[in-house]
Amino acid sequence: MGMPAYIRRWTTAEVRELSGESRHWPRYELIDGELLVTPAPRPVHQIAVGTLFRIIADYVDGERVGLTLTSPADLELEAGSITQPDIFVVPSAHARHEVPLREWNQVRALLLAVEVVSPSSVRTDRGTKREFFQRVGVPDYWVVDLDARVVERWHPTGIAPDVSSDVLEWNPDGATKPLSLDLAAFFANVLGA
Repeated sequence: MGMPAYIRRWTTAEVRELSGESRHWPRYELIDGELLVTPAPRPVHQIAVGTLFRIIADYVDGERVGLTLTSPADLELEAGSITQPDIFVVPSAHARHEVPLREWNQVRALLLAVEVVSPSSVRTDRGTKREFFQRVGVPDYWVVDLDARVVERWHPTGIAPDVSSDVLEWNPDGATKPLSLDLAAFFANVLGA
């Protein structure tokens, strides 16, 4: 009988050393000791992230429910893990400058985490990262699939996503009205058709 395979468990210090302060790509993340490495995305991915960021940020700012940011980031929502969602919303205390956000270690929770799927990130976005964001209680985790033109929306206790292809409504705690995102228009704008 052979010996079991050795699986290296990475530490946050090792991942931060890999990341360095001046490099954005590849993106290094750490979940349950597993190092996740994502290469630089395609332009269409960045167009989708930029477009969606503006939509979410305008809504979040108007509703005063949080602060919308993009990665690179260094979020340690659980000890021993580092994540960098494409887009994320930090709860409102930071948005109202009650607690100035100076360091990533101040972020202990998210209202929303969004990943735009790339060919190199499908497994981690739909599996490892989804399970992580559910486990740490992020109320909404969206997986944006440009090829299928859908958004998969996960909640902490969900066993399957809510899949939207026409309109996505998001109503975070503290909002007076929901964000109503016309997905057909969003995908047409990003993909040019």
